[in-house]
Amino acid sequence: MPIQKILFGSPGTGKSHRIVNSIIPNQLLITSNSNIIKTVFHPEYTYGDFVGKLVPFTKAGRVEYKFHPGHFLIALSQAYKNILDNVDSPDNVVLVIDEINRGNSAAIFGTVFQLLDREPNGWSSYFINVTELEILTILELIGVKFKALADNKYEYKFPGETHEVQDHLVFQNRVDCLNMDLKQKRIFIPPNLSLLATMNTSDNSIYFMDNAFKRRWDWEFVNIEDDNQRSVVTGRQVNLYGQNICAWNDFVDRLNGFIRSHYKTVRKIEDKQIGYLFINEHEINHEHIKNKLMFFVWDSVFNTNRKPLTDLLEMNERDLVTFGQFTQQAVVKKFVQRILEFNV
Repeated sequence: MPIQKILFGSPGTGKSHRIVNSIIPNQLLITSNSNIIKTVFHPEYTYGDFVGKLVPFTKAGRVEYKFHPGHFLIALSQAYKNILDNVDSPDNVVLVIDEINRGNSAAIFGTVFQLLDREPNGWSSYFINVTELEILTILELIGVKFKALADNKYEYKFPGETHEVQDHLVFQNRVDCLNMDLKQKRIFIPPNLSLLATMNTSDNSIYFMDNAFKRRWDWEFVNIEDDNQRSVVTGRQVNLYGQNICAWNDFVDRLNGFIRSHYKTVRKIEDKQIGYLFINEHEINHEHIKNKLMFFVWDSVFNTNRKPLTDLLEMNERDLVTFGQFTQQAVVKKFVQRILEFNV
């Protein structure tokens, strides 16, 4: 059965790591990179990037147009191709979408949204109609050979066939196993195509995802206190200005405890904590702490109220007005030390 799931949680909780190292190899049993298609949504990502678009290029001084298939069309075609290779037990294909809420999902998916409803057998519950250009691109990616005939008709040769199919039944069997209608240009998502996505809960206001879109996915919360994540960073140290201070995972635990202790003033406290992979380096030095972690604390956690920081550091408010003041060497050292002393 296909997996259609969004993994969500705080930044650095290892959502992508779980997809790559657990779900894909252990649940979907995918070993070939050709069956893994990845993309990242962002504010400029469009339906054309996802499904396909005409791209102009210059050839011999003339401007021509070529259809460029998007990530979804590539994944769908690969799934179809695997079905043709082995109808009874086709290899799985996965489309991985990182940062799904950083793009306008409704606009990006467009009519593909209709395909997200799946039957118990894994096929889409409903079809969508695509353009002739899109259906021909799918066939081309599958490996189907075709040539144009009169009256806007085509002659097809499916992979493995040595000549054009004369037997209509043989041809129709090829089409039926893909659940395609070439005449009406209808397609479905097959059961060997899974969709996996990630999103940071702290970014949930970038683009709104309506309930109709959300309900078509399974959701998995990736908790900060996941022992599997902690084991990945075991042995990593915090090194400040040439001196080993502490284990990174212990520091993360105490920092999150400090953040949670201010639940009355910090909005959306669940989103403001960090995972063990927030800084994914073997040794975490003062530059990582100052430029990434402390900026997150300054800009995202205590951006509307600096008092928890001034209390922690025993500083006057006027001495902690700018981020530059927060990242002075003496303050960085004191910040790390005070967090380590915090009683979780």
